[in-house]
Amino acid sequence: MTPTPPDAMTPARRLRSIFSGSVGNLVEWYDWYVYAAFSLYFADVFFPGGDRTSQLLKTAVIFAVGFLMRPLGGWLLGRYADRHGRKRALMLSVVMMCAGSLIIACTPGYASIGVAAPVLLVLARLLQGLSVGGEYGASATYLSEMATREHRGFWSSFQYVTLVMGHLVALGVLIALQRVFLTDEQLRDWGWRIPFAIGAVAALVALWLRRNMVETESFARSESDASATHQQSQGTLRALMQHPRAVLAVVGLTMGGTLAFYTYTTYVHKFLVNSAGMAAETASLINASTLFFYMLLQPLVGALSDKIGRRRILIAFGVLGTLFTVPILSQLQNVQSASHAFWLVMAALVILSGYTAINAVVKAEMFPVEIRALGVGLPYALAVAVFGGTADMVALWFKKAGMETGFYWYVTACIACSLLVYLRMPDTRRTSLIDRDAH
Repeated sequence: MTPTPPDAMTPARRLRSIFSGSVGNLVEWYDWYVYAAFSLYFADVFFPGGDRTSQLLKTAVIFAVGFLMRPLGGWLLGRYADRHGRKRALMLSVVMMCAGSLIIACTPGYASIGVAAPVLLVLARLLQGLSVGGEYGASATYLSEMATREHRGFWSSFQYVTLVMGHLVALGVLIALQRVFLTDEQLRDWGWRIPFAIGAVAALVALWLRRNMVETESFARSESDASATHQQSQGTLRALMQHPRAVLAVVGLTMGGTLAFYTYTTYVHKFLVNSAGMAAETASLINASTLFFYMLLQPLVGALSDKIGRRRILIAFGVLGTLFTVPILSQLQNVQSASHAFWLVMAALVILSGYTAINAVVKAEMFPVEIRALGVGLPYALAVAVFGGTADMVALWFKKAGMETGFYWYVTACIACSLLVYLRMPDTRRTSLIDRDAH
């Protein structure tokens, strides 16, 4: 695992490493999203009794609990990545995700082991939360450092391409089981375990792929710095706190984006079933089809940021998200046809691309190499835990309280707060600290 010397980094090796890192990211996020995609089927296995909204709310709480571990994962694996390399951290994160999926696949239901069932479910999600918390910072740093300066926005956007692809694969497995292989009764009885088993096996494949990755040039050069000051500052919170504006900027720019992301990619599936009254199969198809086109948008927006800058694109997301969130969600609640629902969700995802396609590279460009993975991962994970991970739970709470439109305004307010950050921050394409790694 010795870092590859800078002069050995050929274009072919660079591309293979980006591919291996991206595929591993896909598997990580598949495992993470399978929980959300199949919660409609296993909610009553772990939480019998009560109405449908109450069961979904309980599974949403556990989904949110998994996010509580993400800041810890962002800290531990971010520190590890800055001290021992991005490659090692990415390999460790996929091992933890494999273990979490395996636990969920094998855990008996409440009828068999009582309260131990939801307890094991929580433990598995905590482990997966630790994994994903570390994955984001290490992956964002790896892709941003591995890319060339001229195409950094384009290549780093593949973090969200594979992230969304992981969600799509999870939905694809769901649709295949729904429509081809299993009945609804079989899915609720035992079929929901299949995707978690698939995830555990896929994680082992991702581990093998990541063994063949090369370390980034930025980290390789950083390791050659033998100064005591540099070595002592690698991956430490003390060093991170010397960049308070960057830390606060990451939290602020993530706040609205992560809430919007989980609203339109994860919660929207439940929303179409539980609020708009659509069949679960129809909601799955709408969710999958919109995510497919959304995935294709990411490299386009990333490449655009290489031409016009990151800040303009973030501002476009902030303005459009503030103006159109309430109208889109209000119409979606009363939608009458699947095609109308598709175009409404698609419009929201087009707007959201202004955040998702470039947020990873923007964060990576804010921090020096010795604390980059930690700086990207920890404040991001804190913001996601507070705003993104609670999206389902908050939305369902508003619905249960009879104030569903309150959630629409909550999302709008968070995006507006992020817009204030975008307006005040510099364009990181011009001020990128990654460009200084070679000096």
